[in-house]
Amino acid sequence: MRGLPPAPSNGRGSLDTIYIGGGTPSQLTIPQLRQLFIYIYKVYDLTACQPPCEITIEMNPDDVTAEYAAVLQQIGINRVSMGAQTFDDQRLLFLHRRHTTSQVVQAVGILRAAGIRNISIDLMYGFPGETLSDWEHDINAALALDVEHISAYCLTVEDNTPLQKWIMDNGQWIMDEELERAMYELLMDKLTAAGYEHYEISNFAKPGYRSRHNSSYWNDVPYIGLGAAAHSYAPPYRLWNVADINAYIEAIERGELPCEKEYLDDDTHYNDRITTALRTCDGLDLTTLSEKHRSYCTKEAKQFIKNGLLRIDNERIIITRKGLFVSDYIMSSLMFTE
Repeated sequence: MRGLPPAPSNGRGSLDTIYIGGGTPSQLTIPQLRQLFIYIYKVYDLTACQPPCEITIEMNPDDVTAEYAAVLQQIGINRVSMGAQTFDDQRLLFLHRRHTTSQVVQAVGILRAAGIRNISIDLMYGFPGETLSDWEHDINAALALDVEHISAYCLTVEDNTPLQKWIMDNGQWIMDEELERAMYELLMDKLTAAGYEHYEISNFAKPGYRSRHNSSYWNDVPYIGLGAAAHSYAPPYRLWNVADINAYIEAIERGELPCEKEYLDDDTHYNDRITTALRTCDGLDLTTLSEKHRSYCTKEAKQFIKNGLLRIDNERIIITRKGLFVSDYIMSSLMFTE
């Protein structure tokens, strides 16, 4: 949840966004989902938010039914995020996903019929053997759905995953860097030509449909994380709940908050801003930095500005399109080190 801290004793608090995510929240039954929001409405005054509170739920396409979609609308959920990943059924099998490409199309239709007017889908590229033409097919299929928001990520290999096991069983697979760059170029070209705003490295939105919740992370806004393994940000602290679900429940029942916290000193906070704000098209507002960090940042940025990888616009440092391809290197170079 993004917004104010928990409700004060003399009344209800207010929120700007709520995000029901992590795991598979669409596996909640309708009674469970209703109960969750009954309590949320008791604690928070969602009518106080202008514009109206953005309330998102992550869903698997195959979990979307007409009955479930109608309930989302009834309880105030106004944004749905779905992991389509690809519009090729063989690649979905490779990812061990339950849904099919036709179910993604069907899910969007059901949500529209229920009155959901803000839908986001995730795409993935860089599959073994995937061609630029294959990726263009996926982009075109996503555009045909006319959703408000699209996120796209290059496939990466995590430890102890089915993908890592597949690579070990089938020989080494490394994504060709030139092909990966071409895929990202194609993504940017086609989505911006279709009217989407490229507002963050991996995120595109129609005008007025940026993810307000995710934008809070990139814009240094405090947020509250509820549930096992959830993270919170309450300056000057970063907090994270225990990951063990049973330990989490037991602590809550004892009236304890089962979390650890880290104090963020000025240097750590600056480094966090570098790795979040610079991901966005708005960039990093230099006027929000201390004199020490502003001086350091502008000095280190000079080489990248000269090379066309960064630009300064109205007291903001922004990564250029050329710089997006080496954004990790740029951000690590601007981080403060003693």
